Amino acid sequence: MKTKLYSSCMVLSLMLTFSCGKKTKESTSLAPKKIQGKDSAFVSGIPCDIKLPNIHFTKSINGADTLIKKDSKGNLTFAVGAKKDFFSDPNNQLSNNTAPILLSKVNNKKPFTLVAKITPEFTEKGLYNAGVLYIYVNDNFYQKQCFEQDERGNHRIVTVRTIGTSDDNNHDIVKGGTVYMKISSDTRTVASYYSLDKKNWQMVRLYKNNYPSEIWVGISTQCPVDKGTQSIFEEISLTQKSVTDFRLGN
Repeated sequence: MKTKLYSSCMVLSLMLTFSCGKKTKESTSLAPKKIQGKDSAFVSGIPCDIKLPNIHFTKSINGADTLIKKDSKGNLTFAVGAKKDFFSDPNNQLSNNTAPILLSKVNNKKPFTLVAKITPEFTEKGLYNAGVLYIYVNDNFYQKQCFEQDERGNHRIVTVRTIGTSDDNNHDIVKGGTVYMKISSDTRTVASYYSLDKKNWQMVRLYKNNYPSEIWVGISTQCPVDKGTQSIFEEISLTQKSVTDFRLGN
């Protein structure tokens, strides 16, 4: 009887061992793979080395480093070809990630502020032509702030935040063809501003900073509809400090 009972226990033990081993193996094989999500900083571009007085661009997306001309003062003329945009349409009809972007790495655990004076080339047929500032993590997770031409020919500030798909927010109409734009973070909050004189700032967007510890910021020119355009970027600067008043932008 003991022998029979011992044999039964051995068989049961082997079955449990085999079952557990099989389960472990299946669990490993079915474990979710690491994917490019909103928490991973992944720049699908190439290294570059463009040093300006107050910013150093080290990554280029879609050939951005080949499309700029730098003058002696550190100003950039950023040209772009036809049908170039960066937008993830919720309906997938207008999605287009071909716009060139020039990027600089930022430690998001510290405050930062990106500022530039931007003069896009607005034309009669240049719908959505814009000079752009970016916060970029990957192609599915970014924010852009644009000085853009709208459907009525107005020049206005536009912000787009993409988390998988893009929203689209039209803000103030700006008289004239030049504006200062700024994106700032104190590590907890991100805000976007514009100004006509670099003294009085108008906030257009504010939200929680849920970006990873390493991100990229930069500039771009877009031309979603027309045959090509350019933007002039002056007084570009990136500092590791934030605005002190997020409502006033100072």
